[in-house]
Amino acid sequence: MQTTEQKQNNHKRTFNTAEYNFAFLDEGSKREIRRKSLKAVAIPGYQVAFASREMPIGRGWGTGGLQLTLSLLGRQDTLKVIDQGNDDSVNAVSIRRLVEETSGILTTEETAQASIIQSRHRIPEEKLKFDQILVLQVPQPEPLRKVERREERTRIQHAEMDYSAMWLTLYESIVKWGSITLGADYPVMVHERYIMAPSPIPRWDTEKLHQSHHLTLFGAGREKKIYAIPPYTNVQPLEFEDYPFEVESFDGLSCRHCGSMDSFLDEVVDDEAGITIHQCSDTAYCRQQQERIG
Repeated sequence: MQTTEQKQNNHKRTFNTAEYNFAFLDEGSKREIRRKSLKAVAIPGYQVAFASREMPIGRGWGTGGLQLTLSLLGRQDTLKVIDQGNDDSVNAVSIRRLVEETSGILTTEETAQASIIQSRHRIPEEKLKFDQILVLQVPQPEPLRKVERREERTRIQHAEMDYSAMWLTLYESIVKWGSITLGADYPVMVHERYIMAPSPIPRWDTEKLHQSHHLTLFGAGREKKIYAIPPYTNVQPLEFEDYPFEVESFDGLSCRHCGSMDSFLDEVVDDEAGITIHQCSDTAYCRQQQERIG
């Protein structure tokens, strides 16, 4: 078994500056993305349009998040990439390799050691610090797309803070099913002003955005949008007084590897035994728990 230090040393790569600019993107592109990111930070929850670049991965595979990450990276940064909590998925490994080979920076699987964390559909279980940046990949940045397909109309609705159609959808869900049935990508109100799509994170992670210590950036490459939640910002899931927001329940369940009962669990079907078992979605957190209990 390799130690964490050995894994990190293995991730140090050299790159040919004659073939690539540092972190792949040209400096003009980085400046434009940084400017748009600053605007997004200044107006929490507001979708800022940007000139999304062509990337060496297909749109829909995290190009927006990747462009944010590449524009933010410095030579002293350490990057962690996860896909639904997993450090070793195809998507996470491919993005991590691209960044390594075009920047030469250090990468890690340890959440606490990363200065920038790029994620698809999960927020790490370990609480992030003020000097860390979380970048979330977003397939659909417009939360009102569920109720209004026209872009020009959704812009007007945001400008006028006209969110009645979204509230009506939640009410209809209660009338029909007895509860709000929205799962991942649950809409939130940011800074008491904009309804925002938090990316397809589970409801378990939604509350982590409220008054978080770290900066969260959202990038949608295909839709060409960037938006942000600055540190210590109010983020409230949409709810009614008599039908409050609820996260996924794992009562009585625990991780098969570390025994955790306070983390988000994935269901895994054991075909041989014919049973469903559970394990931590966040592989780094699970590994830490296993090391802690010996």
